[in-house]
Amino acid sequence: MPKVAYSEEEKEGVRTALITTGLELMAKQGIQHTTVAQIYKKVGISRTFFYSFFPTKEDLIVEALYLQQPRLLAYVQRLMADPTLRWREAVSQFFYACCYGEKNGIVVLTIEEQQRIFKRLSGESKRIFRERQVQLFGQILEHFGIQATPERVNLFTNLSLAVIVMRRAIPDVLPLFIPEAADETIAFQINTIIDALEKLRG
Repeated sequence: MPKVAYSEEEKEGVRTALITTGLELMAKQGIQHTTVAQIYKKVGISRTFFYSFFPTKEDLIVEALYLQQPRLLAYVQRLMADPTLRWREAVSQFFYACCYGEKNGIVVLTIEEQQRIFKRLSGESKRIFRERQVQLFGQILEHFGIQATPERVNLFTNLSLAVIVMRRAIPDVLPLFIPEAADETIAFQINTIIDALEKLRG
């Protein structure tokens, strides 16, 4: 029989479990193939109770992405501290892990998913999301040993997301691209970005 009354502490625990479970499922099977029902059933609550925490699936996705951010930073730190990796190898591994997120337990939004989420978010939620995104990419740059000026962070954010999104978009969303050359295209873009980053290290 489902529980009727929850303390505030228990509610916070349920909310955290929903975000953690959502992130795990989305990392394994993608956002599109992860349903609200899969998440609340795995946590062991009702559909109605789920929506008392998150009005939409998109609200949960955003919270899951926030949870993923410190994990990404910890991953960058491990790579940069690995004595067996040169700087360029460490940075390259990070980019490849993000571009092929489904193989590495990292949630990556497709173009369609980005559009759908941002249509449903309030103006304030969008502002907070962008602020946290800029903060994340700025911290990544710093871990790479590069001074994170606003201009550098903005460009680095766009270049990073462009290569990640392109990898997910070929050939379904970008049908004029040659799918057989997709991996080589991504490798070229990653190397080009790293070349530019290397120059900024001085």
